[in-house]
Amino acid sequence: MTFSPDPLIALRPWEAPELTSWNRLPMNAVDRRSGAIPLDGDWRFQLLPAPDAPVGGAWTQAYVPGVWTLQDAGDLPQYTNVTMPFPDIPPHSPAANPTGVYEREIDVPAGWAGRRIVLQVGAAESVLLVHVDGRPVGVSKDSHLAAEFDVTQAVRPGARATVRLTVVKWSDASHIEDQDQWWHGGLTRSVLLYATDPLHLADVTVRARRDGELRVDCRVRDARGPLPEGWYLTGELDGVPLAQDAAFDAANAEDERVSGFLGEARLGTTVPGVRTWTAETPELYALTVRLHRADGTVADTSRHRVGFRDVEIVGRDLLVNGERIFVRGVNRHDFHPLTGRTVTPEDMRADLVLLKRFGFNAIRTAHYPNDPALYDLADELGFYVVDEADIEAHDHAHEIADDPRYLNAFVDRVARMVLRDKNHPSVIVWSLGNESDYGAHHDAAAGWVRHHDPARPLQYEGAAKLDWAATDDASDIACPMYAPIEECVAHALSGHQTRPLIQCEYSHAMGNSNGTLADFWAAVEETPGLQGGFVWEFWDHGILQRLGDGRPAGRAGAALRGDGVAPPGHRWAYGGDFGERVHDGAFIADGVVFPDRAPKPALYEHREIAAPVRMEGLKPDGVVLANHQHFRTLDWLTGEWRLDLADGTTLTAPADLPALHPGGTATVPLPFEVPREGGEAWLTLRVTVAEDQPWAPRGTELCVPQVRLRGPAPVSAPAVSGEVRLDAEGLLRHPLLTAAPTLTLWRAPTDNDEIGGMARRWRDQGLDALVRKVVSVRERTGRITVEAVYTGGPAVVRHRQVLTPVEGGVRIDEEAELPQEFDDVARVGTVFETVAGLDRVDWFGQGPWESYPDRAAGAPVGHHTRLVDELFTPYLRPQESGGRHGVRRFTLSGPDTRGLRVTLDGPRQVSVTRFRAEDLTTARHHDELAPRPGCVIHLDAAHRGLGTASCGPDTSPGYLVAPGVHRWSWTLGVV
Repeated sequence: MTFSPDPLIALRPWEAPELTSWNRLPMNAVDRRSGAIPLDGDWRFQLLPAPDAPVGGAWTQAYVPGVWTLQDAGDLPQYTNVTMPFPDIPPHSPAANPTGVYEREIDVPAGWAGRRIVLQVGAAESVLLVHVDGRPVGVSKDSHLAAEFDVTQAVRPGARATVRLTVVKWSDASHIEDQDQWWHGGLTRSVLLYATDPLHLADVTVRARRDGELRVDCRVRDARGPLPEGWYLTGELDGVPLAQDAAFDAANAEDERVSGFLGEARLGTTVPGVRTWTAETPELYALTVRLHRADGTVADTSRHRVGFRDVEIVGRDLLVNGERIFVRGVNRHDFHPLTGRTVTPEDMRADLVLLKRFGFNAIRTAHYPNDPALYDLADELGFYVVDEADIEAHDHAHEIADDPRYLNAFVDRVARMVLRDKNHPSVIVWSLGNESDYGAHHDAAAGWVRHHDPARPLQYEGAAKLDWAATDDASDIACPMYAPIEECVAHALSGHQTRPLIQCEYSHAMGNSNGTLADFWAAVEETPGLQGGFVWEFWDHGILQRLGDGRPAGRAGAALRGDGVAPPGHRWAYGGDFGERVHDGAFIADGVVFPDRAPKPALYEHREIAAPVRMEGLKPDGVVLANHQHFRTLDWLTGEWRLDLADGTTLTAPADLPALHPGGTATVPLPFEVPREGGEAWLTLRVTVAEDQPWAPRGTELCVPQVRLRGPAPVSAPAVSGEVRLDAEGLLRHPLLTAAPTLTLWRAPTDNDEIGGMARRWRDQGLDALVRKVVSVRERTGRITVEAVYTGGPAVVRHRQVLTPVEGGVRIDEEAELPQEFDDVARVGTVFETVAGLDRVDWFGQGPWESYPDRAAGAPVGHHTRLVDELFTPYLRPQESGGRHGVRRFTLSGPDTRGLRVTLDGPRQVSVTRFRAEDLTTARHHDELAPRPGCVIHLDAAHRGLGTASCGPDTSPGYLVAPGVHRWSWTLGVV
């Protein structure tokens, strides 16, 4: 061991997995915010090459809380998913180990004389060494939980002290913090100093049941040693005093007399007519607990918000307050594109407000306990939380799961999470961590939790995946990852299911993704035993990067646009963009929101699937409405009816929602007399918030359920009129087209296409470089038939266009015959390009959001208008995007030129963007793209579904594009 005068350095805690802390205080749930001195702000900072390197030279500044990897400190972020960023095997860390030294002075109030003084460090990644005035104070590991240290003997009230916080980036603990995330280093949550009376509340445990029974268990300690005689506790709930539990006090009196240093007491009451807490009805009561000295003066106080609710598993159902719920969840990291792991309460509120508006009711804190403020907000706004311990040993999972050197770390991390978060009604399930195999450590941690908190179930995917029907492992819930819905349904119908099945991760949101989300939820809602799951994940973790020097923008970065596009002069960085040799590329960009929290189109899909109000069909006397909530009536909602006809007619009327209890249905009369003429007719109910909610102002749109009242009218064949002009290659010439309509089978590969292997197969088949050869051009009775073949490899695609001049334009009937080798292509359709100046699109079909064949439930049929540049979706890695499913017709127009009208032979997949497929295919970032002046238009007879094959199931077979003959027709006209 290298000699060092510093005993903490000599101890080398970053190499000792058995050592989880030194001098760190026990975790507790006592509220210490009142009277605390915040120590956030600029600290003196040095970045050392290794933890045992000497501190010396010039100091710079670093902002706390924050990560030094985003503050131009000389160490940059790195993204890996499974592979550790260094080759050393557990428990070792690399010799080149960035170590941040933070230092500042603190003025200790003179009024704190005689009090117990505590330093709290909200989070440090990954090992924290604490010194005060050069004296060692303590050590902590666990990058996502606070560490507290009693510094009473290290400081003097009324004097100034120097606090030094040394953060070692890599350690034995890094091997169990191998989450799918950016690697950073720093002090990521707030630092503060607070004081208590030596006689203080050591912990408060609240249990509030749905029947109104409240039990408050308190632990009391005295920093000077044995407890003084005569201390007692009082409490009140919403101003009503709580009663002392005399039986509990008597049962513990003997133990207290023997030990002398730990006091326990219980307060309680039963609330008549209690308002219960659920994610839909997050009712909270104010609880105050006071510790008194013998003379009646108050020594300590803790305040809590209490929600009365029960969580239990009965058979194969997870119940909240006795009701089987659907878990419409999302996995969430603490993340911000400018500050990395550091998030403010305002950031977190914005996260949860957005999720609430899009129908989510649950959060899994992937894969560590989130910032404490998140749980307060989940209590207030109404979310079910699966609280997950900071454990993931992905790269070395099997070895670590039974390695006794890591036993303490597993149990310590789980226990400290439970002790911190146990009083939050939002927390309904504890999770033992993520992707760490399954071993004795998990059983040990599960045993501790089940003894300490029997009121909540446990889950751990690594245990449950061995056998979904098992009853003797560390998981009370079968919580697989990305299990095909067909397998889940089969399990639920097998007769062997023993516990709820709720996927901890499903529907991987990487790039243009989340295909078959509606199919997944249809199966869940129809199958007893299935209760939902958690989408992976909330954020695209793109870090804002300056284009000039490639550095992170940091806290002083440009203002975020809020539309998913990086500000000018910047781009969203992903793995490899900071020069990392070991990285996992764009796999970090797998959220339902962009890095600036702008919603991706998939969020609208989820919103409609999770709609509280649904239209479930037509009856002779009206339309059937249903309340799909678990606990709430419809009285907090209002609505507006809209009728859209194919001829452009739109009618609206206010909607009076029926008084439906949860799960109820009612038939309401049609709000309109549907005109006899007008063609296809769709009835939409726009549901909004009737009065302000904590997460949505009055008028916020929550869903737009829809039902078709009338199908399309038969279309007669247009009369031949005029002429069609072709070039020497048999291609249509048109004054508003710069590239003639040709066949395409290729799309710019989505992330799912690339990672799932489909794009490689399409390239091997030559679909990205088809060569067209004219076979024949024939004219008959005014119609021109062009026969061509397209080849990219040995296979041949035969294509026929029949061009017929009609009044105002040309009708194009197309046919493509795909050989059997082409049993799964990206699309079959037409692509062409227009002149510049056509900047606006008006269409009748699904919209206004981007939609695809297997992700179209969130796009209602109607009349929509957008600018062309608004149709493109800026997924972090450029790829196929901007499509609209079910388009019947559209018009392109501009102020300075004639427009184009395209009428299709039925609902088709259409895209109108500024980019060719090859433009998107070759670019890694959007700053590499140059928008074309005209429009690139795709009209697809068939388009492959999106699926989620980057991590999880591909699209369903019904959404594949099969070989054989494909036919489609469209009319091109001028307006």
